Amino acid sequence: MRRTFVVGCPRSGTTIVQAMLARHPAVFTLPETGFFEHLHGNTAWRWGDARIEYQQARLQQRLGFSRKHERNLFMTLQRMLSSSPVSSLRPSLRIRTLERRFITLLDRLAQENGRDMWLEKTPNHLLFIPEIEALVPDARFVHVIRPGMDVLASLADASLLFENDNAFPGGTVHWTKRWNRAMQIHRTHMAQPQHYLLFLDDLIEHPEREWLRLCEFLDIAADAPLNDACIQLIADLEQEPWKRRSIHGHLRMPDSKADGLFGPKLQRWLQTRLASYDDLRAHHMQAHGEDARAVREQPLHAQRTPKTVAARTGR
Repeated sequence: MRRTFVVGCPRSGTTIVQAMLARHPAVFTLPETGFFEHLHGNTAWRWGDARIEYQQARLQQRLGFSRKHERNLFMTLQRMLSSSPVSSLRPSLRIRTLERRFITLLDRLAQENGRDMWLEKTPNHLLFIPEIEALVPDARFVHVIRPGMDVLASLADASLLFENDNAFPGGTVHWTKRWNRAMQIHRTHMAQPQHYLLFLDDLIEHPEREWLRLCEFLDIAADAPLNDACIQLIADLEQEPWKRRSIHGHLRMPDSKADGLFGPKLQRWLQTRLASYDDLRAHHMQAHGEDARAVREQPLHAQRTPKTVAARTGR
C-alpha cells in the first residue's frame, strides 16, 4: 500500500490537487481528517502564532497517552469511513496505537475500494511531518504551493463571501506569518526524495508536464484513463462551500482577487512581508536542472489553451 499526504498552507490549491488525483483509478481518498492535528494538538504554536515557546504538552501526552476527546474522535472517524462493522475493541489509551490504527484503517479502506494507494489531504498536516514520517517511514508528501498574495486574497475572499468567522480566523498579519511558516517548511523538505513540491502556477500553465512528474513521483501510471470527474467524497460542501469549484478535479484559470480586495498600500506591505515565492520556485527548478528564467519569461497563457487543459483534465 502506497501512502500519500497532500499538505500546504490553507487556500493553496490542495483540494484541486486531491480531486485531480482522485480521478485516477489507483487512488483512494477521503475528506480531510485533521487526524494528527487533533491527536497531537499545539497547532497554533507550530504555526508560530504563540508569543511564548510552547511548553511540552500535558503530562499524559508527554507519557504517550491520548485524551478521551481524541479517542472519541478516532472512533467517530472509524464509524464514518468504514463500510464494515467497527471493531468492538475499546480505543487505545496510547497515542502510538491510535496512530497505527488510523493508518491500518486507511489501508483497509483503500483495499476495499480496489485501490493500491491512498491519499490523505489535510493542509495543517504540513506541521506534523516529523510525527507522520516516524509512523510511516515510506510516506510520500505532496507540498502544494501558491503565491502568497493569492493565498491571502483567497482567504479574505472566502471569509467575506461565506461570512464564516470560524473557517479561517485571523487577519492579514496572522495569515502572512502562517504562509511564511509554510514556506519555511517547504524549503526544509525541498531536497528530500519522499517530498514533492508542486507549484500551483506550474500545474495550471504546464498541466501535462506537471501531471507526468506528479505521477512519476507517486509511482502511478500517468496514462491511466481518468474518471470524467472526481466521484469520491472529499468535502462536505455545507461546511466547506468554498471548495465547490475544486471538488470535480478540473483545472481552471484561478480568479485574480488581490487587486479587487487589497489596495496599493496593503499590497506593498504584503510584498515586503511575504517570503519570496519566486525564489523558492527558482531554487527548486535549479535543483532539478531547469532554467527558471526561461519558464518565467514564457507568456502566461502559453500553456493554458482550452484544448491543452481539456486534454489533461478529460473535458
